[in-house]
Amino acid sequence: VQLVESGGGLVQAGGSLTLSCVASGFTFTDYAIAWFRQVPGNEREGVSCISTNGLVPYHRDSVKGRFTITRDNANNKVNLIMTNLQPEDTAVYYCAAGYRRLLGCSFRTGGPGYSYWGHGTQVTVSS
Repeated sequence: VQLVESGGGLVQAGGSLTLSCVASGFTFTDYAIAWFRQVPGNEREGVSCISTNGLVPYHRDSVKGRFTITRDNANNKVNLIMTNLQPEDTAVYYCAAGYRRLLGCSFRTGGPGYSYWGHGTQVTVSS
């Protein structure tokens, strides 16, 4: 099983980045995919997630209207499109997969229910 993130980097406040997560080694369409982020000293927090069919997204309040999550089941890929980035968005961003019997997705701090994780990609937003 692999989840490989890419697309992180350094951007100025107000800028944009798109993170990508490519999965392999499991039945992608059985799993909801989420993005979490973590800064040193804090717990990993959920940012956005998307349902198995790609039609039901969910975002934490602080990124609503700024982040978009999309899913391409043909290519086992999920993108997180981040716009109007702010310094408080600075973190290591992780892609995670959680098995879902029902449509929809959710997340809680720490990521319980998500079995597979990538190694993370750093996003730094300068003021």
